[in-house]
Amino acid sequence: MTTKMITANNVQKGTSIILDGAPCKVVDVEISKPGKHGHSKVRISAVGLIDEKKRIVVMPGHDNIEVPIIGKRTAQVLSLHGDMANVMDSETYETFDLKVPEEFKGQVVEGSSVLYWTIMNEKVIKQVKGAD
Repeated sequence: MTTKMITANNVQKGTSIILDGAPCKVVDVEISKPGKHGHSKVRISAVGLIDEKKRIVVMPGHDNIEVPIIGKRTAQVLSLHGDMANVMDSETYETFDLKVPEEFKGQVVEGSSVLYWTIMNEKVIKQVKGAD
């Protein structure tokens, strides 16, 4: 699992972070002002990259939060079996199975290229490029 650490005050909308052990994309960040003796608080709303579940967390601004390092690669679809696609990486020629998301059901066909992300040792199809 490849991650790096940043402080909660530096989290911006659109970045990826890890909440509850799941990689998430930040959809909203609210930072409250510090009080007389306190620290600023950060309220982060995020949606899971893999499970698309909404998560909200409130934490002090000086706390550290993990950021996943996402690998983006292309692969060619070799065959389809139900909602699973057998694909071959374009650079390493490694073959493996990927689950086809609902939004790409009709677009993923044999011979087409897909963009997939490797997030915390899980691979997810994020875009269909079409036939080569």
